[in-house]
Amino acid sequence: MPVITSREIGLALDMHGCPNRCRHCYLGARTNRDMTHEDLRWAAGQFKSCVRPGESRPFIEKLSVLSWTREPDFSNDYERLAELEAELGAGKPTRWELLSIWRLARDPGYAEWAKKTGPDTCQISFFGLQETQDWFHRRQGAFQDCLCATERLLEAGMKPRWQLFLTKKILPDLPGLMRLVEQMRLRERVQRLGGEFGIFIHAPELTGEGRQIAHLGVTLGETRAVPSELVESTRKHFKTEKIWTTEADTVAEILAHPGERQPVPYSQPMLWLSVENNWDVYSNRGDYSPWWKLGNLKKDSVSAIFESYETDGPLGYRFNRPEVLPELARRYGDPKSQRVVNTIEAYWLDNYCRDLLRRQA
Repeated sequence: MPVITSREIGLALDMHGCPNRCRHCYLGARTNRDMTHEDLRWAAGQFKSCVRPGESRPFIEKLSVLSWTREPDFSNDYERLAELEAELGAGKPTRWELLSIWRLARDPGYAEWAKKTGPDTCQISFFGLQETQDWFHRRQGAFQDCLCATERLLEAGMKPRWQLFLTKKILPDLPGLMRLVEQMRLRERVQRLGGEFGIFIHAPELTGEGRQIAHLGVTLGETRAVPSELVESTRKHFKTEKIWTTEADTVAEILAHPGERQPVPYSQPMLWLSVENNWDVYSNRGDYSPWWKLGNLKKDSVSAIFESYETDGPLGYRFNRPEVLPELARRYGDPKSQRVVNTIEAYWLDNYCRDLLRRQA
């Protein structure tokens, strides 16, 4: 990785976990464990006081702080935690149009609070109708939570946006989901709020928990079952005509243009470091597999964690290089596969790291 030059860094602490164990989640099915306000204060203090070798002043000039890495506002103490985030960091951190769907369905005042603090739009994920949705979330009631959350947002004057995940399980449910859009009058109601109802569909990533649903991939031919209006709204969301990329397309492009990109693209404009409830540290440049672990905040200094990032200490960073990608495509890619994929390169790198560690063991 290149040397960290920006002195604006994000810190996110997994203080209360998540109510779901979604089968697509790149963060994995992690254990919930409560952390305290003092834990967050201590972690922020470690980052703020970090002086890097050769320097005489703290490295970070602007620290953004979040009290969650998975489900925002899962804690009953979410209002105080939001105040603490602003107090410890450089003001209110970005929420990326994410709210707790679980809390929206259970806390009548949450949507009103969110309307005041932001964001203006909230994205809600769908994997299908009730049976499929609950199966993907690994808990009963998840589908009804999403419908209730949609209503609560609209009642508070906020705009819902529906994100659909393309798998074999959603295909028979798509007509029903599109009927729900009409029955709930989502387009008209969002329009009255001065916006346009967004709904789009894309394939899930296959890292973290997503590895276990690789067999549910949809082929290019099967995408003919996607309603045309959903295809058009997806094109509009992603601002592109081509919304389906197959594994064969990806393999051919990489082998035709070797060395032009990395297996895991680093498109995020700002470096965020996520601290898990066991104090392990990861960045937003990879998932939460062991080969992306940068260190442990209770055992390693922030300066050492930065150095691990810059010197490609973890295995994932070491092999996330443009020159490695063609080898990954040849070894793990299927040049004939018509499966529609989303960042399949990260899945190949995941396979490579797993195989390498297996051989070393």
